[in-house]
Amino acid sequence: MIRMPEARADKEGGRMAAERLAAVYESFDERFADVGGDRCIECVFDGGRWLEGPAYHPAHRFVLFSDIPNERVLRFDERTGRVDVVDAASGFANGRTVDAQGRFVWCEHGGRRVARLEHDGSTSVVADAFNGAPLNSPNDVAVHSDGSVWFTDPTYGIMSDYEGVAASPEQPVRGVYRVDPDGSIALLLGELDQPNGIAFGPDSTTVYVTDSGTPAIWRAEVRSDGSTGAPERIADADVVYDGIRIDALGRLWVAAEDGVRCHDADGTLIGRIPLPETVANLEFGGPRRNILYITATTSLYVLRTTVRGLARAGG
Repeated sequence: MIRMPEARADKEGGRMAAERLAAVYESFDERFADVGGDRCIECVFDGGRWLEGPAYHPAHRFVLFSDIPNERVLRFDERTGRVDVVDAASGFANGRTVDAQGRFVWCEHGGRRVARLEHDGSTSVVADAFNGAPLNSPNDVAVHSDGSVWFTDPTYGIMSDYEGVAASPEQPVRGVYRVDPDGSIALLLGELDQPNGIAFGPDSTTVYVTDSGTPAIWRAEVRSDGSTGAPERIADADVVYDGIRIDALGRLWVAAEDGVRCHDADGTLIGRIPLPETVANLEFGGPRRNILYITATTSLYVLRTTVRGLARAGG
């Protein structure tokens, strides 16, 4: 069982009076026809500056998420509705996931590293350098079914002191990297402008990456040796794209400036769920993985849907 830091309730902690807004499911294609769910989207927390990195722990039924500028990590307990601070000195933590052992793995702007919470409560470093130089500012992370950790490394966390510590990049590219279980690290994709969200498709044979600089969605084959094929740009966007998740049918759910967008696996935009704030990231959670947890600027939104998220390495 994973051992979490003790929750510390403060003025942002405890159960908040939930606010609701109408849930709108905009369909642009018949491939979005099965998407529906709650008539209202519930806002369960609205005390952040720039919320990011939601990750659901199925054994404990809570979601961890980051408030990057405030340098803290919060926990939403889906059974009680409580929101508590669990880390008030997070090193500007950003995206995170849960691995097959039930451990949280996250990206950290301040430490310019990818880290993991071990079962005894200690933190281990997954990666903090490549070719002898510090990483830029790891942004989002996914765990492959073979246990390797994949992450994006744009420069957002070193561009100013708002989401990290201002610094000059020491990597020649803003890359997508793979860290094998033995600790070896490889640069897989170096062609993107600002790689951001990352997720694996069904069977972990495809990796999808959002490029917030372009903006666009890229797709690459994942080979049996852990390398990737040539990346293919499958969708261009008219707004900035951020985090990405995959549902059980292989559709892509993307955090966007105008809400949550849904693309088919071929890149076609097929639907949208508008929100009043810029969406940074999202996560499928709940016992059936049909609850969308959405971090959008200041708020954490919850929406129970008719869609089931793709089961990942962490369950």
